[in-house]
Amino acid sequence: MVDRSVPRHPQHAEPAVQPKPHSHHYRPYVPPPPRHRASEHPTRQPAEPEPAPLPEEPPKEPRARRRGPRVGRRKAILGISGLAALTGGTAFAATPGGQEVVDWALGRPDYDPAADPASDGNPSRPGGQQPSTVRTYTEQNESYMASSAGDALRGNIPVGGRRFSSPAIAAQATKVTVPTVLANDPVRHLVSRLTFGPTQKVMADVARIGIDEWIAQQLDPERIPPTPAEAKLAELTTLGMSIADLRGARKDQEAKGVRADDEMVQATIARQVWSDRQLFEVMVDFWNDFLHVPAFHDRSPVLRSSFDRDVIRRYALDNYPDMLVAANRHPALLTYLGQSASTKDEVTDNLARENLELYSVGVDGGYTERDVRQAALLQTGRAVKDDQYVYRADKHYVGAVKIMGFSHPNITAEGGEQAGEEYFRYLANHPSTARRIATRLATRFVSDTPPPSLVERLARSYTVNRGAVKPLLLELLSSSEFWAAVGQKVRRPLEYVVATYRTLGVSPETPASFRAAEPGRSPFAEGMRQVQGRLREMGHFPAGMPGPTGYPDVFVPWSSASTMTAFWNEAADAVAGSRPMFTYQRPEQLVGANPPKTALAYVAVLARRLVHQPLSREALLAITGVTGLAPDAAVDATLNGTVVAVARVILASPQHLLR
Repeated sequence: MVDRSVPRHPQHAEPAVQPKPHSHHYRPYVPPPPRHRASEHPTRQPAEPEPAPLPEEPPKEPRARRRGPRVGRRKAILGISGLAALTGGTAFAATPGGQEVVDWALGRPDYDPAADPASDGNPSRPGGQQPSTVRTYTEQNESYMASSAGDALRGNIPVGGRRFSSPAIAAQATKVTVPTVLANDPVRHLVSRLTFGPTQKVMADVARIGIDEWIAQQLDPERIPPTPAEAKLAELTTLGMSIADLRGARKDQEAKGVRADDEMVQATIARQVWSDRQLFEVMVDFWNDFLHVPAFHDRSPVLRSSFDRDVIRRYALDNYPDMLVAANRHPALLTYLGQSASTKDEVTDNLARENLELYSVGVDGGYTERDVRQAALLQTGRAVKDDQYVYRADKHYVGAVKIMGFSHPNITAEGGEQAGEEYFRYLANHPSTARRIATRLATRFVSDTPPPSLVERLARSYTVNRGAVKPLLLELLSSSEFWAAVGQKVRRPLEYVVATYRTLGVSPETPASFRAAEPGRSPFAEGMRQVQGRLREMGHFPAGMPGPTGYPDVFVPWSSASTMTAFWNEAADAVAGSRPMFTYQRPEQLVGANPPKTALAYVAVLARRLVHQPLSREALLAITGVTGLAPDAAVDATLNGTVVAVARVILASPQHLLR
């Protein structure tokens, strides 16, 4: 859980005279420092706070006690004395806020902090005011792109845009006008965006059956048979275990050094590399960043693999309203956000806030601080017992609630669970949620600065189809904006490593010559453990973000020199076959049985094999220079012993880094 007393993106923060209390009360963690600079654009500065509207007559609510260190009234009185000296003596106590503090400190029984319009404890953010008007951060991707890098990419957005009757027709009719080093090849573009990286087989499949048919197959993953490599997942022994099974076997698993949350991460990476259900895996990754529960948190060894299986994977290509309802009944999310502690007598807003801010309408979605508290009241009673979801009617607040445009009489404790689910569906179908998911999808599949025209059409499709995912993807893939955006996305660390394994044809099968260092762990399991460890070092692995936001999906935070160096080192290790429990093609085998006989021709064939497009003569000459050979020099099958070095250079090229 995350302590948000520090803004997520402090470079966007307004100057403050003194620290202000924040509305979030999570377990502290140290957030990673952002690696982008503040916006210099005058229109991207945080908005000035708007005057608070006149408060409406609030409904009677239970006292909302906040967790935190208890302060004795004696110390409080001393503090008030000092504060009064700074604020003009009795003038402080004459203010409404000062009177309430004095009432509490003196123990007056009629003081009710729940009636305070500053419901989050922040006097500068009244309960009726929208958080977006006083926030010190923006949406994560928007924040990262509020820079000169974002300005440059915005210049690449195609003017206008339209929907065609099918993806194939859109691909044929759309011209690529943005500058890019990638080839104007619709098949390569499609495969680069809808998979974790092109392979010779996938490229050939699309060319053989056509764009529309291949997309239709990908949208129906149940009909795609598992690959032989996916059979290796059985060696990750906890994958099929229920929460009850994992509870019973936890001590035994710990003795073996096995954790179900680790194996969930490892299985996800393996599927990204070797599964033929590539679009499904891309959408699993997308939803893991959107409806994010970290892979590792309190009780994650027992709970997180079930969340992956029963929430994210269950609804990845289905619909978002059902996914949000399922998430709010799952013990992983409820445990991560401490929902069991929220009762009618002691209300906490962790889950209520994240459901609004991160999992639906977003910080710009129109909700207020009062909406957060009303939602927190409605969600009381949802809890976890023995690692299972339970609804405790005796802990549910009863009384009318109003959250944005949603209202419910909430007249019985027994009906509170159903009332909550009606509210979650309201959120999931809200226009702000539609626009937010549309923006995130366009960012994932099209550009770090998504075209507004496409976002609008995707939001309409989401609304018309009640949050169904497949029509939304077809709308995106039938757009001119998608097909015009060649070369406008950069691979993040996980995507780069997986794409490298895929293009090199790495196999999970264990060579007969391999001898395991750990007899208790299968070679495949050990290999995936090592890959997970490498991705952890690079700062990007499935569901790995420790906070509730998920990973950013734009290139700026991943563009440091150290990240690029880590990419190239991992590519070099993969070419060299550094994990001997896997099977690798020797580099000289990549050019086929009859390799070219001259240096430049050899490099051209090898480059096309690895990046699935031809390179310019200028690029080929530069890469050939690595060999120390003349372009027309005679070479053998190993490029005169330089094929490994050349393959590394090609995998470090923009043609492999871009997708």
